[in-house]
Amino acid sequence: MSLTTKTGSNVKQAVPFFAVSNIEASAHYYVDGLGFEMTRQWIDPEIGEGKLRWCWLQRGGAALMLQEFPTAGHDSWTPEGKVGEGVSIYFICDDALAIYRELTARGIPAAKPFVGNGMWVTSLSDPDGYRLAFESATDAPEETEYSEPDD
Repeated sequence: MSLTTKTGSNVKQAVPFFAVSNIEASAHYYVDGLGFEMTRQWIDPEIGEGKLRWCWLQRGGAALMLQEFPTAGHDSWTPEGKVGEGVSIYFICDDALAIYRELTARGIPAAKPFVGNGMWVTSLSDPDGYRLAFESATDAPEETEYSEPDD
């Protein structure tokens, strides 16, 4: 009798869960700034007129969750610094340069793309300090820096 089971095919997705200091500001940043869609949410009816407490955001095949941490009460938490410092999430995409152009057109300050490990990479930080990078495969030489095409 074998007690080993195949669990690898049972795992479908890893979804980062970000504790945020202001969920309205973070949701606005991800939806209006980065182009994510809010597909699920928890509105807490016990807080004022119902406050957004948690949401699931989706862009293509990538997802993440946001939840504002309470600053008062029995389950409160007060972080010592920015909650996202030291956390990096890499989104693998078809065209990181297109993402860069889209974000900068919306006024989101993203780092100038460069080639690292055979991939175009552009990165930014959200309002709580979480580091987000968008990457796509390329044949361009390592350390190539992106330059805007001449009009």
